[in-house]
Amino acid sequence: MSLEETLLFGLGAVAVIVLVHWITGKTGLPAAVLLTVFGIAYAYLPGPNVELEPELILTFILPPLLYNAALDSSLLDIRRNLRTVISLSVALVIATALLVGYGLSLWVSGVTLAAGVALGAAVAPPDPVAALAVGRKAGLPTNLITLIQGEGLLNDATALTILLVAGEVATGHEDFSVKATVGEFVLAAAGGVLVGWAVAWVVRFLRVLRADPLTANAISLVTPFTAYLLGEHLHVSGVLAVVVAGLIIGHDTPRYATGASRLQTSAVWRLIDFLLEGVVFLLIGQQMRTVLQGLGRYGTGTIVVALSVTLGVVLLLRPLWLVLTQLLPRSLHTRLGGEDDSGTVQEKSLSGKESAVLSWAGTRGVITLAAIYSLPGTFPNRDLLAFCAFSVVLVTLVGQGLTFAPLVRRLGLRANETDKARLRNEARSAAVRAALNRLDDIQSEHHDSNEDEAMETMRKQLQVRLDRYRHRLDLLEQVDSPEVPLSEQYEAALTVRQAVIDAEREELLRWRDAGRLDDQNLRVLNRELDHEELVLPKRGRSH
Repeated sequence: MSLEETLLFGLGAVAVIVLVHWITGKTGLPAAVLLTVFGIAYAYLPGPNVELEPELILTFILPPLLYNAALDSSLLDIRRNLRTVISLSVALVIATALLVGYGLSLWVSGVTLAAGVALGAAVAPPDPVAALAVGRKAGLPTNLITLIQGEGLLNDATALTILLVAGEVATGHEDFSVKATVGEFVLAAAGGVLVGWAVAWVVRFLRVLRADPLTANAISLVTPFTAYLLGEHLHVSGVLAVVVAGLIIGHDTPRYATGASRLQTSAVWRLIDFLLEGVVFLLIGQQMRTVLQGLGRYGTGTIVVALSVTLGVVLLLRPLWLVLTQLLPRSLHTRLGGEDDSGTVQEKSLSGKESAVLSWAGTRGVITLAAIYSLPGTFPNRDLLAFCAFSVVLVTLVGQGLTFAPLVRRLGLRANETDKARLRNEARSAAVRAALNRLDDIQSEHHDSNEDEAMETMRKQLQVRLDRYRHRLDLLEQVDSPEVPLSEQYEAALTVRQAVIDAEREELLRWRDAGRLDDQNLRVLNRELDHEELVLPKRGRSH
């Protein structure tokens, strides 16, 4: 495509993403499904189309998506549930790749074990974007969100390592060896962890520069690409390096970043994530026409058997895996992390409902297609493997994507919003008490009358906040329902505060329009009001 065509295509993609976001807000349909359908429809329209380039996906799109997901995850929660995360992101990926490989080599003529394992590695890693979007909106418990996030962050490294080894074997570059394959995987994973830790350490060292919001944004934007390229240059897992760097930096950000930097960086990454995810699902749909064109030389029976084996393993192995791991000894059990009243970490088995939700959260995405397209054009039966991979993406993304929310609602698996609201208000109360104690310490030191007046004013403001949090906690303690009760006083206060902010904005605009306030000062004053409005909870959100 020419530069003008590329620009027009990009503008059109953004327009579709914005339109789908609006439709999603009105209908509740998953954005990933709608974007994929739009992509399929566009593929059959006249005009320029975009071929999925694996290097583009793996180098320019995957690192920022994984990094932002890692920043938004909890290092402590993933570590608490690490056994289950590894079970899903490593062991299940390996089992899926091997079963697909053996199944195709046994039932489909001409497909070798190595080629089958390559396809299995491509279709093994779920892309949790669609499931997480629906799960958060449906109010899934935090532990399940953590497992879906943790699996999605770590499974790509496993799958891509297996794919690399299987691809080399299938094209005759080396002989298959289980020992060599395991050794290569361990080295790639360990090296990726070390590279990610080193990049996170360097970013932490640069915390003095990160005090400036613009500098913080610049460092944040280059971090995932630096981690990925460094990992690939050292022949270790660049994907895992990005994930580890993101988890550590996300854990450190509350301690080392300024408030202004955090606000701006968070806004930038939300926009990047919004656009990249939209482009990814549009690209998935656009590959349908190309994939179907490559099937001409295969018989219908061969296509049906290959597709049945691949879909069967992908759809059946995951729930079977989650059920069977419940029968393992306690030390190997697939469990959810939690804490008892003393704060000691306890683990409990996955319930049937939790297993069902995790089973249905295995939607595949662009990594599957990028992985299969990364195989060379001379790869044996590449077109057939690409069709199977695309079909898995389409079936899981559309089928499971559309039915995930109804399944969650039917099973009644929802987070206890009352407990979450109670915890937040307890933390707020503790923070205010710490601030009051700090005022006491300052008051005991040498100070003048101006400082006395400032401290007294601040003490009154803090006391009002503390009283409000205590009142909210008293109300929450009396509630047995998992849903946060709506307080008429609280809702009225929000309505009044929003009306006051709107009135202030209108007055500032009148001053600007009358020539009494210049635009530069208007922007400064509007920014102050924006920050006030930002902390107001949205309707229906528990605070």
